[in-house]
Amino acid sequence: MKPTLNELGKLAKDKHIENKKYFDKLKKKTPKNLDYVMQDIHDAEFKKTNCLNCANCCKTTGPLFTLADIERISKFLKQKPQLFIEQYLRIDEDKDYVLQSVPCTFLDHENACMIYDVRPKACREFPHTDRKKFQQIADLTLKNVSICPAAFNIVEEMKKKLPL
Repeated sequence: MKPTLNELGKLAKDKHIENKKYFDKLKKKTPKNLDYVMQDIHDAEFKKTNCLNCANCCKTTGPLFTLADIERISKFLKQKPQLFIEQYLRIDEDKDYVLQSVPCTFLDHENACMIYDVRPKACREFPHTDRKKFQQIADLTLKNVSICPAAFNIVEEMKKKLPL
């Protein structure tokens, strides 16, 4: 099932309690092969998912920018890191650098990223469904299921392949 963006919010909300219970069990009793299974599910989903068709993550959320991200992107843009920070970023309540606004400033009209080759680590890793020790990011995954159709599909497949 490939949820549309219009359907995704409702589907994620409908599945939230079920998913939360699943992830709570997953944290208590983590299968030894979890990371391998997740990598396979993630890879299979992204073989059939084109993020350019959606870009909802870029339209509705902003990544955290590490100091390494800021250095790399500002160099790419041929500007001093401090100017990049002043122009594009703010410090959030957790004292992290984030975009001043969403949708992302670097998202073009065709859903492509104008700084793709140097994009922040958080963007490169989104939706984080192939991360090692996947059970440790359950809360983040629950949030991403409502943002990313691929993350939604990955969690649904995960519950089939790893029933708890």
